[in-house]
Order: sequence, then C-alpha cells, then structure tokens
Amino acid sequence: MSMLLVSTDEVPGYRIVQVFGLVKGNTVRARNIGTDIVAGFRSIVGGEVVEYTKMLAQSREQALDRLKSEAFRIGANAVVGLRVTTSTVMQGSAEILAYGTAVRIEPG
Repeated sequence: MSMLLVSTDEVPGYRIVQVFGLVKGNTVRARNIGTDIVAGFRSIVGGEVVEYTKMLAQSREQALDRLKSEAFRIGANAVVGLRVTTSTVMQGSAEILAYGTAVRIEPG
C-alpha cells in the first residue's frame, strides 16, 4: 500500500492499529527577480500570477514529499489530520508546512 494522506481523523473502511505521532515536512521558498518582473507586469493588467501559483504548488508538493518520507521512515502507511499552512519568513519568502499524525492502518 502506498502512503495515504487524508485531512480527516479517520479513513473510511480502515482502522488505525498504531499511532506514531506528529510528522511534518516544510520548505522555504524565496521569489526571484525574473518572476517578480513578470508578476509586476501581470499585476498591471490583472489576472492570475501564474508564476507564483506554480512556485507555491511546487513548494506544497515538496513539503508533502518530505512529510511522506518522514512517515515512511518511522513505519507509517498513512497520515491522518493532514494540514498545510503558509507563513511569511521574511519579505519575499514564505514557508510551506505540511503536518499530520502518522499512523498504520488496516482494512476493517
């Protein structure tokens, strides 16, 4: 079974047989001058700033990958109560943090 990530506290059709505890994965990303220039032009004409959307999506995936790696390392096959948060570290950079409870689940 691959790693199952859910935002709920339970997984329908499964039972939690072991709780390992908190796992997390994070990354801090800074904007770059090229992206800022393109985004600046886009802010003048309006619309989605796709450069930042792409950067944040990649950051979320990296944080989730790190969370999954930590959960696998300790023997879990699922993470329940998954949450993802974002915070500003300094001007021009943000942290993406994914966290949840690592568990072992079985059908049941």
